[in-house]
Amino acid sequence: MSKIYVVYWSQTGNTQAMAEAVGEGIVQGGKEAEVLEVSEASLDELKGAGVFALGCPAMGAEVLEETEMEPFVEEVEKFAAGKNIALFGSYGWGDGEWMRDWEERMKTAGANLVGGEGLIINETPDEDGLDECRSLGQQLAAI
Repeated sequence: MSKIYVVYWSQTGNTQAMAEAVGEGIVQGGKEAEVLEVSEASLDELKGAGVFALGCPAMGAEVLEETEMEPFVEEVEKFAAGKNIALFGSYGWGDGEWMRDWEERMKTAGANLVGGEGLIINETPDEDGLDECRSLGQQLAAI
């Protein structure tokens, strides 16, 4: 069974809930999910993976979390070419600029964005939002 990594950073638990739902979708799609906080994730494992997901909420002036997630994403950019990557995260303000910036970075690095764009949910994901996350996980499992 293929393992698909779901690496996330969450402050309030909203993005964590999204990550867990993505993981559920991966399992529903017949693959094994490894859902990890970014502090526990291995760049070497992701280098060897053709498919994975990254999640981070909007922070500050619509940027990625700067202490753990931003440095991790900078490293992922170095080997993203040809990878199938799903992006997701929650936000509480703004219009999703952080996700558009993140999408552009990954595309510039040569990644294929699963679903064509990142999945964003305002505040705490409701059941419909969690279903969107599960669907994203199923898309990952189908690759």
